[in-house]
Amino acid sequence: MDILNQLLGGFATAATPVNLLWALAGCALGTAIGVLPGLGPAVTVAMLLPITGQVEPTASMIFFAGIYYGAMYGGSTTSILLNTPGETGTMVTALEGFKMAKSGRAGAALATSAIGSFVAGTFATVLVTLFAPFLAEFAVTLGPPEYFCLMLLAFTTVSAVLGQSTLRGLTALFAGLAMGLVGIDQITGQVRYTGGVMEFMDGVEVVLVAVGLFAVSEALYNALYEGRSVTSMNRMNRAHMTRTEWRRSWPAWLRGTAIGFPFGTIPAGGSEIPTFLSYATERKLAAPEHQKEFGTTGAIEGVAGPEAANNSAVTATLVPLLTLGIPTSVTAAILLNALQNYGINAGPQLFQTSSALVWALIASLYIGNVMLLVLNLPLVGLWVKLLKIPKAPLYAGILIFATVGVYGMRQSSFDLFLMYGLALLGVAMRRFDFPVAPVIVGLILGPLAEAQFRNAMSIGQGSWMVFVERPLSATLLVVIALVLITPRVLAWHRRA
Repeated sequence: MDILNQLLGGFATAATPVNLLWALAGCALGTAIGVLPGLGPAVTVAMLLPITGQVEPTASMIFFAGIYYGAMYGGSTTSILLNTPGETGTMVTALEGFKMAKSGRAGAALATSAIGSFVAGTFATVLVTLFAPFLAEFAVTLGPPEYFCLMLLAFTTVSAVLGQSTLRGLTALFAGLAMGLVGIDQITGQVRYTGGVMEFMDGVEVVLVAVGLFAVSEALYNALYEGRSVTSMNRMNRAHMTRTEWRRSWPAWLRGTAIGFPFGTIPAGGSEIPTFLSYATERKLAAPEHQKEFGTTGAIEGVAGPEAANNSAVTATLVPLLTLGIPTSVTAAILLNALQNYGINAGPQLFQTSSALVWALIASLYIGNVMLLVLNLPLVGLWVKLLKIPKAPLYAGILIFATVGVYGMRQSSFDLFLMYGLALLGVAMRRFDFPVAPVIVGLILGPLAEAQFRNAMSIGQGSWMVFVERPLSATLLVVIALVLITPRVLAWHRRA
């Protein structure tokens, strides 16, 4: 009852006209930022940090939070319509969403994305309200062996379900892992695999690779191989979901929410792992008559689940941030800095020392989710009109947009050469049916997995038994083995 009273007090604060305007401004700005590849909520919040010197703490945190989860909504729009992920968390959405758009179902893909984001965000906010301290305490018990096994699970599931061949999926994964090794060793501080190129000292930028492999390679592939012969991308038969699509979407929304929330509470790679795991789950659980839609015409479950997982994970990052003062994403780290600018220390005492701010922030998540649904759902029909643009100017615009976005990150011409080189690699991968997504997974999670593996081996004093002796890591290893073995056993059984 005490939690309910505090939440109602939070709503009273968050629902004041000034705070509602800040929430609306954050949601609208976040949605626009999500559409732009290369900018992202972390950069935007960092640029806007100076407002903490002028604006009251509760209002500014509501504004920053609106930017954060608004960007997750916006990122799905260009992922679905143009195969251009605005955020790394929306890369998985592009896999099926773009194929749905090409087959004339962009409206349904955008609708299930918006509604799934709302459902997941709302459920996750309820969980934050009720279980934040408990979940944060559990997250603290996880050590390097558990984190490494979680990432190993992500590697195996993604490689096994993406593309027509597990071998090709693993090949793409190892290409990403190799890219992730470039730069300065996190443990020893030594420079490695840079080839003497100074620009590689900071590693290979994830957004640059995502834009190159997804957006630019899509434009080049269409120019080289499809040209004017394929016009299906410009078709759009409706801007809503059918009853069947609703029936197929809601279980995926719930599963995605359940998968995404725990990952948001632990520093194990942000929203990328749960979105890929959600996609793998939906592909495995899809009805036999819907299996053939994955990777061809686009399966709506492949959009609904990952979008829900993404938004659930984003909301869950507030759990360790508020209760322990531990940021589990770059944006969360900048939000922590914003709190510190006000002299507020996030941690176990925050709910006592700054109770009004915390509960107003949590209440603003409920309000923001409704705002984002109202902002995005009516615009589905407007967004899909992008598909009526002739392909030549559309793809030319994508190339210009991607070039400006990537150059704007570091003002480096080297980044542009690298992006277009990766785009040519993406064209070759598409031509020879290699999945692109595992490259991104390897690049993002490779350095994290390496650091956790080395830390785990240090804990075990060089013994591999450290992964078996701990119950959770041992359980995850069993799950990984089942993921690798079960499909082959079933295939053998069917042949027999």
